[in-house]
Formats: sequence, C-alpha cells, structure tokens
Amino acid sequence: MNDIVQALAKYSTMNIAYVDEGGDPQACAVFFALTENGSLVFVSSLSTRHGRALAAGGRVAFTAQPEGQHWTTLTGVQGRGTCVALTGSTLVAARATYARRFPFVAQNPDLRAALDATAHWEVRPDWLRLIDNTQGFGHKAEWMAAVSIE
Repeated sequence: MNDIVQALAKYSTMNIAYVDEGGDPQACAVFFALTENGSLVFVSSLSTRHGRALAAGGRVAFTAQPEGQHWTTLTGVQGRGTCVALTGSTLVAARATYARRFPFVAQNPDLRAALDATAHWEVRPDWLRLIDNTQGFGHKAEWMAAVSIE
C-alpha cells in the first residue's frame, strides 16, 4: 500500500469514470489532493454532468498518472471506490487538504472565491492497483479494503 500512496502523492490529476443520469458511461479529469486517510479530494460544481451524477451517489473508477510517459517507464494508479459530496467537518478538512496541495488557489482571489463556492468531493477507494514498469514490464501492486463479514 505504501508504494501506491507514494505514487498518488506525486500526481495531481485523476480521470474519474461514472454513470450519468441517463445510464451512459462518462469520464472527466479533475485535480485532486490525497488526504491523510488515503482518500482523494477534488472540487466540482453540482451543475456539471459529473456533479449531478456523483450527487446521486454510487461507485466510480479512476486513474491517476503523470503525462508524457514512455511504455518502458509507464507508471500510474487505477482504482475503484465510492464518491461522496462533503459537508461539515469533513468539508473543512477537505478544503484545508486541497489548499495545501494547490497553494496558488488561495493566493488568487478569483480562484479562492470559486473554490469556496463549489462542492468538494471525496473518492474513498476500496481497490487500488499501482502499475510501475520501472520495476519491470507489467509490474503491479494491489491493495483492497478489508471486508467485514457479519
């Protein structure tokens, strides 16, 4: 898991796949910040197609990787989990995490106002796979959340 967290901490953009209101698969790219508990925080308006779809709750898939890679050094993270809009104390913590990751936002009054006015979301992964060809072609490391059986 440590290798996966270290990889995610290096990246700033993830692509999220979801199903929209009409049942069609969609994807979008968003800037994200990694939280201390391993979730991924991003911002997006509720008025966007993905904002409306995510507000309904549900599962998402995502990828995060650096741009401009060569196949022999390809590295990135694939994941699945749930996505939720944040409120209350989790929203306050998410805003702080996002501001630390992207400090230029707080320095620009227009960006700061936009950020304060938009929804903050959290992807809570339950499965992650690191792909890292620098450790050998096809190298993979996986993590899956523990499932409790009651």
